[in-house]
Amino acid sequence: MILAKKFPVDRLIWIHITMESNINWEALDSIFHHDKIMASFNKDSEEYFSDGIGYIDESIFLNVNKNVSYPTWLTSSAVGGISSKVLLQFEDKIKLKKDFDYFLHSLAKMGAIKGLFCYSEPRLVIDKTISVPSEKANIYTLFQFAKQHYRTRWIFILFFNLLIFEKRFPLAALLYSLPFKKRNKGNIDLSTIPVQSKLIVLDSKTIDVVIPTIGRKTYLYDVLKDLSQQTHLPNNVIIVEQNPIQGSISELDYLTKEEWPFGIKHIFTHQSGACNARNLAMSQISSEWVFLSDDDIRCDKNLIKDIFCKIEQYGISVVTTSCLQKHEKLVYKDIHQTSIFGSGYSFVKSSCLINVSFTMALEFGYGEDFDFGMQLRQEGFDVIYFPDPAILHLKAPFGGFRIKLQFPWANEKYQPKPSPTIMYTKQKYLSPKQIKGYKLRLFIKSIKKESLFNWVEFYTTFKQRWNVSLDWSKKI
Repeated sequence: MILAKKFPVDRLIWIHITMESNINWEALDSIFHHDKIMASFNKDSEEYFSDGIGYIDESIFLNVNKNVSYPTWLTSSAVGGISSKVLLQFEDKIKLKKDFDYFLHSLAKMGAIKGLFCYSEPRLVIDKTISVPSEKANIYTLFQFAKQHYRTRWIFILFFNLLIFEKRFPLAALLYSLPFKKRNKGNIDLSTIPVQSKLIVLDSKTIDVVIPTIGRKTYLYDVLKDLSQQTHLPNNVIIVEQNPIQGSISELDYLTKEEWPFGIKHIFTHQSGACNARNLAMSQISSEWVFLSDDDIRCDKNLIKDIFCKIEQYGISVVTTSCLQKHEKLVYKDIHQTSIFGSGYSFVKSSCLINVSFTMALEFGYGEDFDFGMQLRQEGFDVIYFPDPAILHLKAPFGGFRIKLQFPWANEKYQPKPSPTIMYTKQKYLSPKQIKGYKLRLFIKSIKKESLFNWVEFYTTFKQRWNVSLDWSKKI
């Protein structure tokens, strides 16, 4: 903090003395390409909180892929950096103590909510196999962090997780954490820090639009009209029209009867399903960028132009924008790293999609958007949320031609809970402790609805349903 005051417009880099010769100085400008970036790295797989925080935090920011630039508030004192402009915003908000790792984690956890972009960044070092053995947080520090950065109820949930899954009884740590005050209520304002990325992420500024549709002829027409009035026109609109009725033909006659100021690539298929439809469409992309759109949205004429301005400003490759229904209120008002991905309201640089597609195992289930976003992150592409420009989601009624699906687990004696598709994504991307924490929370939530006299039977049934879900998640 003293250094930040002395050099208020500079970048501060910290390096453990054993890593001094290993830092990749040439990469710093591209890593910290604007002032709202905090990055650190340590190859050591044992994080400061040793996965204990995973019991109460199910977010995608914990199970870090150390091979790519990955969004996470988990930090390291081995090597890292931050702008003095950002650091000074936390003056008097975080008590300065001797535990540097705790300070860094607290700063990142609080800052990420307010729009600080936090990363595990392997490009910080030359030899990525070298790590610094770091001191791990003890049980008291874990509970303290939970109390200061989560709702109070989470310290009790953490206690029960440790009791049930690790046969520990950390009552002293629980009591120790109670007097600590919340930190995330602090008045931290990063909006005054200007952002202008040094990266060049826009070249030709061409964009294709991908729209899967089924039985929503009039809604799709309105989407096309909005796109035709864009101040920055798309090159192509790729429409995948689905109708599972054999022998049926396209109902989208206006595609050829009207003139459109962009190319239209129309694919008609009898195979229904958004995953398949979007994969078909993405195989036809020929522009630098792609707008993944739904068939029931409305947007302002400056949507694409404004999105490109934000992309250029922040130097990013994946954007999910606000997409609300007519009477919904905007809750998330800060630009930030998001754990969600919306396949009906996102913009992605086409080069990011080389190894990414919608997983067919999740067709007609849940989680395909989440999985797609996670694939992007695993490739090293962060997903950034913009509250504006906003898109209006009409949430149109289901179009025709939809049939009731029979899932392969429909005849199981115990119906899976959670859905096997949800279990699939959790097994794929979360840590074992995150999954255990989710299991306990699901159990508590479910048992609330049961009579006290039925708890024993419920417990047995719950285990059976969980195991069935686990088995089917492996099969799909």
